[in-house]
Amino acid sequence: MADKFITTPVTDEDVTQLRIGDQVFISGVIYTARDAAHKRLVDLIDKGEELPVDLHGQVIYYVGPSPAKPGQPIGSAGPTTSYRMDAYAPRLIAEKGLKVMIGKGSRSEEVKRAMQEHKAVYLAAVGGAAALIAKRITKAEVIAYPDLGAEAIQRLEVENLPAIVVNDCYGGDLYEEGVKQFGR
Repeated sequence: MADKFITTPVTDEDVTQLRIGDQVFISGVIYTARDAAHKRLVDLIDKGEELPVDLHGQVIYYVGPSPAKPGQPIGSAGPTTSYRMDAYAPRLIAEKGLKVMIGKGSRSEEVKRAMQEHKAVYLAAVGGAAALIAKRITKAEVIAYPDLGAEAIQRLEVENLPAIVVNDCYGGDLYEEGVKQFGR
């Protein structure tokens, strides 16, 4: 386990250097999206239409941030439960080149398989640290689906946003390893 620093967009080489348990610090542009936005993205793919953002080599943070206080780019920005995106994530990985997802909780076998087949990774952000995570976000702007409110897709500029590798592209699962190591 090591500290890793990556800058977006993320390459296959970046992903293959990450292993479960690594602490990752992300800088650059990332995007927010939750289940309602994911459904709309996959509906666009089904219709053969362009997405409002090019996801190739990108990071999606599963977050619905609170409103920004005056003088701040964003409010609290803690992760949301990732399994709600599991119905959509494999297609975004396979068809649109999504490389990194950040959230909390376990992922489905289908998502883990897509990460292995297409060199993608899943990171956990620390739940309960939403105000601290927000301090790593230097700019935020809604770029799609403003009608979704906090669930709109936002373009975030981040500097050393911290997360932990939970699922790597080699099939590793930090949660499963933790149970094996500490389970009785």
